[in-house]
Amino acid sequence: MLWGEAVPTVHREHGLRFIIYTDDHPPPHVHVTGPGIAKIMLEPAIALVNARGLSQADVGRALDVVRENRGMLLEAWKRIHG
Repeated sequence: MLWGEAVPTVHREHGLRFIIYTDDHPPPHVHVTGPGIAKIMLEPAIALVNARGLSQADVGRALDVVRENRGMLLEAWKRIHG
């Protein structure tokens, strides 16, 4: 992350932050931070791209949150990226 880059947290749950960077690239995805990090695609299908430092349980929770909130997360992506 660069200094001055906006980092909108669009959701928090289970001690995890779900972030969409303002200068990020398509396809739509979220970054998840907690005791580690992960990247999860929203389209064309929900998929874990990578995870580092998160337990399997935290990765599972993050994927569950994305499944349950996919519509809201896609709306946030569109609001942030136009």
